[in-house]
Amino acid sequence: MDDYGVTGATVEVQVLVGVRVEEVWRAITDVAGYGRWSPECVYGAWVDGADGPAVGAWFEARNEFADGFKTEVQCRVTVAEEPVRFGWDVFGGEDLPFAHWEYELVGRGEETLIRQWFTHGPGDSGMRRAVLADAGRAEESKQRRLDELGRNMELTITAMVKCL
Repeated sequence: MDDYGVTGATVEVQVLVGVRVEEVWRAITDVAGYGRWSPECVYGAWVDGADGPAVGAWFEARNEFADGFKTEVQCRVTVAEEPVRFGWDVFGGEDLPFAHWEYELVGRGEETLIRQWFTHGPGDSGMRRAVLADAGRAEESKQRRLDELGRNMELTITAMVKCL
């Protein structure tokens, strides 16, 4: 079935912040912090005995969207290279991840370049359902969500850095 380019759809932001890379690393791997910083994620916690970033570790998250839609997801860490890369796949109850999120940090003395990106996976998601529900506006719907994700990533980074 044609998914109108949803699988593999990506958005990326880059933000230079006046915070050392080690401090940014601690923040991006604090999954509970996203509930304070993100416009969508309202809760995060390590589960199954995990207490920090390690490849294979799991955490759960809850999201609330502007339209009132709520989700609970499970996330598996796929990249944990202190202090430069942290990434995870997002699962919504099926075996295939529907998203991959990742950070790459480049320390520059007292500053850090934060690169964050989202890539849509093959699994089922709200974005996929919205695009498939209105094939006539598939590209518009997909781009609207990618733009929203990009804005939210920048807002999350800004809020995160204010707490450091």
